[in-house]
Amino acid sequence: MSTPARKRLMRDFKRLQQDPPAGISGAPQDNNIMLWNAVIFGPDDTPWDGGTFKLSLQFSEEYPNKPPRVRFVSRMFHPNIYADGRVCLDILQNQWTPVYNVVAILISIQSLLCDPNTNSYANSDVVEQSWN
Repeated sequence: MSTPARKRLMRDFKRLQQDPPAGISGAPQDNNIMLWNAVIFGPDDTPWDGGTFKLSLQFSEEYPNKPPRVRFVSRMFHPNIYADGRVCLDILQNQWTPVYNVVAILISIQSLLCDPNTNSYANSDVVEQSWN
């Protein structure tokens, strides 16, 4: 069945394959366009430099009108990543718009690794240990 969400995700996948951003990869899991695996390589000159971080993205049939559920599968020690791997990022919550696609989501998460959002902490333990 080809729904609007699935068509959009196929376009997102094609774009990601044709023009992958540096340090990012992603693809549907086991031919399920609604569930993706992604990898973000730790940005240079950050505490995550040299790391390889796996994420899962779960899309609903409401995509692109609703954001996917995104979580790190790899353990992350970051002020904007909850202990269970969920990402505290405005575009995945109250600032979502259908203009965003998979590439934009992954680039935003990669940017979050470089520049944590000090106005919205998800993991206060990390803040107390690292950013004080």
